[in-house]
Amino acid sequence: MARQNSDPSRREVFERAAAAGALVGAAGAPPSAAATTAAKSITVALEVNREAHRLELDPRTTLLDALREHLGLTGSKKGCDHGQCGACTILLDGRRIVSCLTFAVMHEGARITTIEGLGTPERLHPLQAAFIEHDGFQCGYCTPGQICSAVGMLQEHRQGWPSHATRDVAQREIPLSEPEIRERMSGNLCRCSAYPNIVAAIAEVGGAA
Repeated sequence: MARQNSDPSRREVFERAAAAGALVGAAGAPPSAAATTAAKSITVALEVNREAHRLELDPRTTLLDALREHLGLTGSKKGCDHGQCGACTILLDGRRIVSCLTFAVMHEGARITTIEGLGTPERLHPLQAAFIEHDGFQCGYCTPGQICSAVGMLQEHRQGWPSHATRDVAQREIPLSEPEIRERMSGNLCRCSAYPNIVAAIAEVGGAA
C-alpha cells in the first residue's frame, strides 16, 4: 500500500542533503595546484649575527624558515610551528620573539641574533656556559630557544619590567627570584623537564635574589 503522507522520510532528507552538499563542494572546490601561480619572490635585507644578508624570498616565508633554510642557521629549532613551545626564540633588535610566527619581509633591516651569534666555542656567552655547568639540557632541542629567551628576559628584568609573579609592580628593583624566573621563562617548554637546572643556570647569570 502506498504511503499517504506526502512529507519526505528521514532517509530521503539525509539523501537530499548529501546530494546538495556534494554539488556545493564541487562548485566551490579550490583550483588545482597546477592552476595556481607561485608568489613572486622579493629581495629582503636582513642583518643576522652582525652580518648583512640579501635574500630572495617568497613573501610568505617565515623568519624561522629564512634563517634555517636560506642562511643555514639551524640552531633555531622548529618545534610546534605555532608559537607555543619557544624552541624558535631569537632576538630581534634585542627583544625576544618566536620566529615561526612572523614573516621575514616584516623585518627589513632589523638586527637579528640567533644562538649562533651569542658566543663561540672558544668564548661562550655567560648563559651558554651556565647551561653547561648546571646541566640545563638533556636532548638539547629546546636549548637554543631557552638561552635566547633567557638573554632577552634578563634584559627585560634589568629594565624593570614586572611579570605576573611580581608582588609589587611599583618597585623599581624587582628581585629575580625563582618564581620570577619560572614565570618569565614560561613561554619556553622543555620536553625533558630540565626546568630546575635551567632556572639555576639563569639565576647564576642574573644574580638571583
